[in-house]
Amino acid sequence: MAHEESLLHLTDGSFDQEVLKAEKPVLVDFWAPWCGPCRAVGPIVEELAEVYKDQVKIAKLNIDDNPNTAKAYGVMSIPTLALFKGGDMIEKIIGLVPRERLEALIKKGL
Repeated sequence: MAHEESLLHLTDGSFDQEVLKAEKPVLVDFWAPWCGPCRAVGPIVEELAEVYKDQVKIAKLNIDDNPNTAKAYGVMSIPTLALFKGGDMIEKIIGLVPRERLEALIKKGL
């Protein structure tokens, strides 16, 4: 994956430091490997991570491996893409959406 270096992979243990204490806005993709829509949105998230790498952190959190964070933020369906700014979740999108919708979400955090 060419864009992998721009994408952050989170864990329950790294979430607070990487997301809540981040100086930049952070878009978190809550996903799981068995989820078809998650696999469909994955390449879009990777592309956006490269495009916006200087302005926004973009990260993925596997909810199977890290259930505590998903539970803490009420993630009931995946994919859920949540935008955090200043330690707060300011908006989330649930389900497979087009790239334009994700870019609009990112721009809300800028």
